[in-house]
Amino acid sequence: MQTVTEEDLLQMLQYGPFNVALHAAIQARGLSLESLRRRLEQQGIAVSLSTLSYWQRGRTRPERADSLRAVRGLEVILELPRHSLLTLLKPSGERAAGPWLPVEELCPEPGVRDLIAEIGERGERQLTGLSLHDLNVVGRGRDLREVRTRAVFQAQQRGVDRWIAVYHHPHRVIPSSRTARGCRFGRVRVDEASGLIAAELLFDRALARGETYLLEYGFGFDEPGPVVLEEGRGFRTPQHEYLIEVRFHPASLPARCYRTWRPDAQTALKDLTDLRMSSYHSVHFIDFGMATGYHGMRWEWD
Repeated sequence: MQTVTEEDLLQMLQYGPFNVALHAAIQARGLSLESLRRRLEQQGIAVSLSTLSYWQRGRTRPERADSLRAVRGLEVILELPRHSLLTLLKPSGERAAGPWLPVEELCPEPGVRDLIAEIGERGERQLTGLSLHDLNVVGRGRDLREVRTRAVFQAQQRGVDRWIAVYHHPHRVIPSSRTARGCRFGRVRVDEASGLIAAELLFDRALARGETYLLEYGFGFDEPGPVVLEEGRGFRTPQHEYLIEVRFHPASLPARCYRTWRPDAQTALKDLTDLRMSSYHSVHFIDFGMATGYHGMRWEWD
């Protein structure tokens, strides 16, 4: 059997396909499928031997949320870089090259398309979202005080150097301040009537193919605003990992919190599960391998 070197393995992890990279990683670590199955089971992840075999032979691909959790477990067991196998599962073929879910299908405000068109989506479709974390801070007056986002992207083509962030306040309030770290704001377009803001976030360099990039940005609200009952984010393409957290002022805690989802702006919001608040006045959920659509949470006050 031919030995797989670390150099060969890193190259396969960069370019794929998924089954080839997985097979090479298993060979390089000298583990059997049964050993992988047992170690996944120790992590609370149940995967059959036949499924693991199909994955490394390319007969099937992990797609469901529980399967993607197993892939993350394999990355740990096989001592691979975080997201290296998950990245190879990005939408392929027609889905990768074809159109995204139109932004107007996610945002109910008709002006969102015009704002993005003014900036231009140069290269944004060549970015894969690996991880996105949203933090929303709710104040004493039950109004939104701050929104912060931390995101990791991977370039699928050489030369990508920006991303467009779109924010829509549930009560059409425009942020009074904005911050950026690991990037800088370029062109910013605002539709005050709709409460929409589209901002171009410029990287510090053009990325190489396969390179990852970390950035943070945020919006603040200095003046007291209306009571908010929900927050979330719309995804135009499938997302590897999404974490949303809402922190409440200790004097204004909601009675109940729910995880929510809808496939588009025309569909009613659906409660998926109850969420439990921590003793630090924070509630969150995290998910992997998420479908396009709007993912978020809502809460009810007494």
